[in-house]
Formats: sequence, C-alpha cells, structure tokens
Amino acid sequence: MVRDRSISSRLLDVATHVTMAVVLLITLLPFIHVVSISFSGPKDIVAGNVFLWPVNFDLTAYKLIFSNFLIPKSFLNSVVITALGTAVNMAMTVLTAYPLSKSRLPFRSFFLKMFLLTMFFSGGLVPKFLLVNSLGMYDSFWALTVPLAINTYFMIIMLSFFKNFPKEIEESAKIDGCNDMQALVRIVLPLSMASVMTIGLFYAVQHWNSYFQALLYINSNEKYPLQLILRQIVLQSQIQNLMQGSPIDYQTQANSESLKYGTLVISILPMLALYPFIQKYFVRGVMIGSLKG
Repeated sequence: MVRDRSISSRLLDVATHVTMAVVLLITLLPFIHVVSISFSGPKDIVAGNVFLWPVNFDLTAYKLIFSNFLIPKSFLNSVVITALGTAVNMAMTVLTAYPLSKSRLPFRSFFLKMFLLTMFFSGGLVPKFLLVNSLGMYDSFWALTVPLAINTYFMIIMLSFFKNFPKEIEESAKIDGCNDMQALVRIVLPLSMASVMTIGLFYAVQHWNSYFQALLYINSNEKYPLQLILRQIVLQSQIQNLMQGSPIDYQTQANSESLKYGTLVISILPMLALYPFIQKYFVRGVMIGSLKG
C-alpha cells in the first residue's frame, strides 16, 4: 500500500492527532479529578485543594463505603438489575427484530408502525405506575426490567443489521434442515456478535446509570440500586452546602464529600472495566456483507 506523504496529508494527520489528544484530555481529566479527590484527605476535599493529584493520601472515602451496609448491597443490586435487564432486553430485541427483518412476515408493515408509534407517544407516568402495581411488580427488580423490556431505537438498529445479513448463509442453513429459530440461534447470532454485543452494551449502560425507575418503583432500602444511593448522597451534600451558615459538624461534611466521590468512583469502574472486553466485538463481522451470491 502506497502512503500519501504530501504536505497536505501530513498536516491532516497532525490535525487529527491533535484533535484526538484534546478530546482524550477532555474525557480523562474529569475522571482523574474524581479519582484524585476520592483518595485525598476529607479536609482538603472540602477546602477544594485537590485537582489532578491526591492531596494527603487518605482512604477515608472507601472505609466509609465498606462500613456502610447499603452501599455494597446497592452495588450488588445494580449488578443483578443490569444483568437481568440486559438479558431481557436482548431476548426481546432479537426476537422482535429478526422476524420484522423478513419481508415474508404477515402484517409486517402494521407491526413496524405500531413499534414506531411508541417512539412518539407514551401512556404516561401514572398509567405505567398503576400497571406495574397491578401486576404485583412494585418494589421488585422486575419493575426495573419488564417495563423497559425493549427500546424501539435499538430494535430498529438490530432490524437493519438482520435485514442486511447475507441471505445465502441462511438459505444454506435451511437446506441443511434448520428452521427459522435454529438458523437464528446457530447461524445468525454467532455471526452477528458485533451488533449484539454493541446493543447489549448500550442496554447495560442504560440500566447501570438509571435511577429514576428505582425512585418510582422501589420502596425498600435494601433493594436500592447504587445510582439511587449516590443520588441521596449528592442531595445530602447539597443540603449541607446550603446550610454552611448554620452550625454544622465540619467532620460530618468532610466525610460526606469523601463518601460522595468514593461512591462515584465505585459506580464508574464496572462499566469502565467492561468496555475493553466488549470492544473486541466491535470489529468482528465486518466481512459478513462482502459475501457474493
């Protein structure tokens, strides 16, 4: 392969690398700042002395986290909710998108229009709450997964991928005796892992970062997800900041700030650790569409 070594090409390379470096810094600096604060002394946190490096290295934040029963419990709750919710989402998305990608499906146009309608109109918050309550899912993890079983936007992305899947591969499977379900499970899904894992990651991040559904449907403290606990910590910290003029325990305020940033780090790490393992699937399946009939 001949590389373009002209001046304009080199200038473009420099501009691209500089832009990427700036974007990388903009992305990393807030995270480094939060991590540095979480490992700093509580008094330095309140005083605002921490920027990109821990000041008076201290593990108070993490001691407070693991001494508080609700935070480790809420972390496990978030893991369960994310795993259960993503499994339900992917099952519903795949089983909906695959049939809709086939032009031979009866009433296909009608079903597509019904799904698209949900992107513009909703039943409303109160009817959803009444439905969840009447189904006996209130104050359970099912209330955080079943009502959000499918995202129409993600389903359309998956539908588009299945629609462009080489028909020759599916026809070969059917010649070998596979029915539609067997072709989906044994042939289509293994060759579509790039799309499946990408959509699955989107669903997982959505569940992990969600707190509003739990705020509506979860009543027991021991069932709170981590993001809802973090919200309570942030609100408590804001209230303390508003009461700075009143007599307040300085150590309590310092511990609250440490706890807030430590919990932030704990909430970020799982998704951060998951990305490198999912990333390898992004580049797979690139050659699927290159098959010639």
